[in-house]
Order: sequence, then C-alpha cells, then structure tokens
Amino acid sequence: MISIAGPSREKVRLEVLHPNAAGIDIGNAAHYVAVPPDRDTEPVRTFACFTQDVRALADWLKQCGIVTVAQRT
Repeated sequence: MISIAGPSREKVRLEVLHPNAAGIDIGNAAHYVAVPPDRDTEPVRTFACFTQDVRALADWLKQCGIVTVAQRT
C-alpha cells in the first residue's frame, strides 16, 4: 500500500495492484521510463527512439523484473 495526499490534503491509501509494472511516456525523440524505486539506483531513465535504444530499454526492464508496462503517448 502507498499513501498519497487527496484533494482535501488527507492521506489516501492505494493498494499496489501490479508491483512488477513500469510506466513509459512515449515521445517523438525519447521514451521516458520509470520502474519501482527499489528496482534500480536510477529508477527513471530516458531512451532514444532508435532500435538499439528500444532494445536497451527492454533489457533494462527485464533486469528490473518488470512484466507489465503502462504506456502514455
């Protein structure tokens, strides 16, 4: 469970449904990727859009034990 501040500044507890998930913001020039902070010393990284960079992104996600990705475009 994690806690966040709701609209009235009271803490709201959220259950983590997918602990092995990452988030990706896909851009035209770069992809911004975040994994849970306990998975890597640098949990947010930027990758270029070329094939070798996307392969490096996939390798990093595997290293971090990620099995689900939420995408934002």
